Amino acid sequence: MEPPVRLASTGTIIHGVSVGEVLGVSTLAEAKLIAGESGLGRIVQRLNVMEVPDILAWVKPHELLLTTGYPLRNTPQSLGRLVADLDERGLAALAIKLGRYVDELPEEMVEQADRLGFPLILLPNDVGFDDILNQVLTDILNRQAAVLVRAEEAHRALVQVVLAGGGLNEVTNEVSGLLDVAVAAVDGSGRVLAAAGPADHVAALRAAVPRLSGTAGSSPTFAWVPVVAGGHHHGRIVAHSPAGTIHDSDVGILERAATVAALVVTRQDAVNAVESKYRADFLRDVLTGRAGGAERITARARAFGWDLERPVTVLVAELDLFGEERTAQDRLVTAWTAALRRHDSRGAVAGFSNEVVAVLDAGADCAKVARDAATAFTDALPATFSTGTSRLCSRPEALPEAYAQALKAARVGRQLHGPAAVAHFDQLGVYRLLSLVSDTDELHAFVRETLGPLASDDDAENADLRRTLQVLLETNLNVAETARRLHFHYNTLRYRIGKLERLLGNFTADHHLRLNLTLALHVLRMRGI
Repeated sequence: MEPPVRLASTGTIIHGVSVGEVLGVSTLAEAKLIAGESGLGRIVQRLNVMEVPDILAWVKPHELLLTTGYPLRNTPQSLGRLVADLDERGLAALAIKLGRYVDELPEEMVEQADRLGFPLILLPNDVGFDDILNQVLTDILNRQAAVLVRAEEAHRALVQVVLAGGGLNEVTNEVSGLLDVAVAAVDGSGRVLAAAGPADHVAALRAAVPRLSGTAGSSPTFAWVPVVAGGHHHGRIVAHSPAGTIHDSDVGILERAATVAALVVTRQDAVNAVESKYRADFLRDVLTGRAGGAERITARARAFGWDLERPVTVLVAELDLFGEERTAQDRLVTAWTAALRRHDSRGAVAGFSNEVVAVLDAGADCAKVARDAATAFTDALPATFSTGTSRLCSRPEALPEAYAQALKAARVGRQLHGPAAVAHFDQLGVYRLLSLVSDTDELHAFVRETLGPLASDDDAENADLRRTLQVLLETNLNVAETARRLHFHYNTLRYRIGKLERLLGNFTADHHLRLNLTLALHVLRMRGI
């Protein structure tokens, strides 16, 4: 039988034998269980002999306390409280000899032991404490040694997996073989990265993973421990046995497996970091026109699993203002990489300083890719990013132009719509030209000169009048259509047009003024100017 173990408050594993197994040793063959049968599974890790009445100051958890009752001979009334005090301090059981100093145990004490599941054991009078101490402690030490040997063998086997260059598949296979259970490595989002064991057991494990709460825990048929590396939680190692054969000692092996899995994750992260740098450097060269001719670009792209020969679209996702930029950028790359893989396995994706660039098949749904990435990103961080989409790019040499289009769309889109904007280059219109004006003071002056008092919001009516002016210009001065859109009476709108002309000039007859007014309203819409 597998030696029982329990977790101490420190989290370290304590090995021992159960009270039921203690009663099976030869020196206690004649011992009798008086009460507390439900507590026979309690773990005995050490033994103690009660020689003084104030024994509570000297006891420790997981002890089997032996006594003749001598310290209690003059205070039999204290027996009634003794069981509760020992149980409160985590002792395993109390074994007592009756007849010489204490004739019998109070009924209250027996009832309390049954209620608390605290075993009370009647010892034979002809068995010495030294014999009990020697035999039980020898058994405990032998069991502990066996568990440690098994754990060390498991550790060596798992370390060998790492030294041989194995990954999470090899780790889960090794643990599954050692424990004869289904085992899975699960990432932080609950996705199963590797699994091993009988197919039906693995299927049940996969289905149960979303329901297993916390980084560590156990149930009758499951046990799971965290995988931590570099101070970051990377997921869990989960074991499943439908028969409930996962013993607490197996948790120790799972913890060692989690340590090895952390080494695997750290190693893979280092490899991924190097590969990501090479991918990002190459894609940056492509997008800035420094990667060479089309033949060289497509050949190197194929080495990364990218297809840049087909018609593609370039997307740029640029972080909106956020404090922890390094963390946000890492999450942004992860979110876009996962989204792109779902929609286009041959697409290119790489992270730059504060943006992610994706090059995907022209037939892909760019808006859906951006939404998937946004969902994954915002689930992890309270941050946003703006996305810009280029025109179709039909050849590798044109990728720098497409990148510039997507970057412009992301930035102008943010100015127009605020954080988390999604914009296509073809939708920017005149805003593309306005965004090229670097002298924002000149733009402000143009707005003030053109709109006059309507340029500010000092008067609450100004925004309402600007809205009326905008719709008039959009409908090419169609008064009836403007009134319909704004839900105004025709005469009310005529009155407003008269007021606007008194403020701005005769725009209904001056097409040059109408153009200036239109541009001024567009400038007001652009944020950050």
